[in-house]
Amino acid sequence: MIWKQSRVPLLALTLSSVLFVLGNVVLLSPKDKQTVTPFIFPQEVPLPQWQFTISRPLPQPTKKIYKVIAQKHYRYINNNLPLDIEMRYLTDGDVVRFLRDFTFISSSAIVRQREGVGYYGLGVEKQQAYLSACINPQGVSTFTNEQFHQNLYSHAMKPQRLLSWVLSQKQLQDNRCLWTHLSVPLKNSSPQAAYQVLENAWLSWYQWWQPRFPKS
Repeated sequence: MIWKQSRVPLLALTLSSVLFVLGNVVLLSPKDKQTVTPFIFPQEVPLPQWQFTISRPLPQPTKKIYKVIAQKHYRYINNNLPLDIEMRYLTDGDVVRFLRDFTFISSSAIVRQREGVGYYGLGVEKQQAYLSACINPQGVSTFTNEQFHQNLYSHAMKPQRLLSWVLSQKQLQDNRCLWTHLSVPLKNSSPQAAYQVLENAWLSWYQWWQPRFPKS
């Protein structure tokens, strides 16, 4: 009888705690709360079947709404075909908006998904085929803002993450992104052939970077 009487307050307390956590997940702004350790991109990153030629800095974004922590441009070549890879490390994951604001790409992308990797976008702009995606610190790669936040919240609600947050060991939401933008010239090839080249390079690039995501 005593157990039955105490069960209602206990359930109410548990429900209140869950609602409190959920409220923090939804309402807390990760951009304001998260601090990010500085990071420097390596001068060279190995890419199977491609020969590295050069790396260089990228210009800072003109829009101040973006907090770019680090960025780098890499160029590779294979059978006289150049492959350019732009890497930007930032605290946001809306690749669709990145394409518009950083690269001024106006065409719509085709969104594809690969098992074990995640989502990415493919498109053609000014005779350049491109592949663009966000490598996340946890979970799969994403392309749209909705995919990014779905991945973000699903990992924030994992029991181990919640416990670390309660103990003040980690930020609840880790909204960092390694935005990767690969491009090759079309030349005489079809967009489909160029997409295949980009997807093969992207798979190797993702497999190298995902376990080496910068430490928070």
